[in-house]
Amino acid sequence: MILDVLENAHRYGALNAGFAKGFEFLSRPDLQELPVGKYEIDGDRIYAMVAKEPGRKKEEALLETHERYIDIQFILAGTDTMGWKPKSLCNQPTKEYDQSRDIQFFADKPDAWLATESGAFAIFFPEDAHMPLISSGQVHKVVVKVVVPT
Repeated sequence: MILDVLENAHRYGALNAGFAKGFEFLSRPDLQELPVGKYEIDGDRIYAMVAKEPGRKKEEALLETHERYIDIQFILAGTDTMGWKPKSLCNQPTKEYDQSRDIQFFADKPDAWLATESGAFAIFFPEDAHMPLISSGQVHKVVVKVVVPT
């Protein structure tokens, strides 16, 4: 898991070949004005989802993990207080991994909380269970999905 601000995004390009394209998308001058929806960056290898969603309470949310994609979650407005826990320590799956949606949920409690504010991003790798959208207000964010190298 990585928490940082967009000005430092250039430091993470060596971690994954797709990160540069993902951060290039997040640097678009019109990012704030993009309508909610899915945006193709590099086919199904890299894409972005723009969302404006109401926040949830911690008690209403579950940790989630992904196997096929790395998440870069960039906050445009609001504060998304994301929970985090190593997937290896999650032992309360609510269902089996859903391959078609690339997601698995866990009822475990996060070990840490990240107050991610406008201009900041969090990167979650497959080994990172995360609980996004914990907020008392609306969160405007972009989630870039970058395929895990095989």
